[in-house]
Amino acid sequence: MNYIENIYICIAAPVLVAAVSLKDKHRKMMLFLLAGMTTCLLSSYVSTYLTYRLGAKPYQAAGEIAPMIEEIMKFLPMMFYLLVFEPKSRDDTAWCMIHVALGFATFENICWLTANGASNVLYLLIRGFGTGAMHVVCGAIISAGLMAIWKDMWLRLAGTAGMLTLTVTYHAIYNILVAEEGIVAWIGYLIPMVTAVVIMMIRSRTENRQKEE
Repeated sequence: MNYIENIYICIAAPVLVAAVSLKDKHRKMMLFLLAGMTTCLLSSYVSTYLTYRLGAKPYQAAGEIAPMIEEIMKFLPMMFYLLVFEPKSRDDTAWCMIHVALGFATFENICWLTANGASNVLYLLIRGFGTGAMHVVCGAIISAGLMAIWKDMWLRLAGTAGMLTLTVTYHAIYNILVAEEGIVAWIGYLIPMVTAVVIMMIRSRTENRQKEE
């Protein structure tokens, strides 16, 4: 077995135990966190296979193949949940997608850390927050879009395709920027964090207006 599978087993085992031990909403959170880590592992398999079969260069794999595969794979657990369980609560639907993105980002960061070492703490902090924010932002886009269009059957197909296109593009821009060196990479890491702050500010203002009304 490769080291990535060993890491997955070590992390997934306690999360699975927690999921079995907890109930209701907390169990659901653990399961979607595990689903995020699982999709990260599977995405690495699919991306590596396509890169090999297509003869893609590293920058092509990072900017074209990986974003598409990862965003589609992250979306699959959410789609399964919506189609099979048909949740009635919009809040549960939104947070489930966020937990998938969080699990994905966590496992990806751990694998990157294992492969590249931990000598530069500042760089690791910036990359950790940048990658985490990027995946969470993409998850937030998907969850917000789904809540807006899911009740309308005619909008589901076109809306889902549009949201995936947006997240793949956002992801690709991030990967292309952070693959460079110097100021370009730092800008790439900062973009998701700034986006996440903007989203939180907009959400906070929206909630405050709803309370006032």
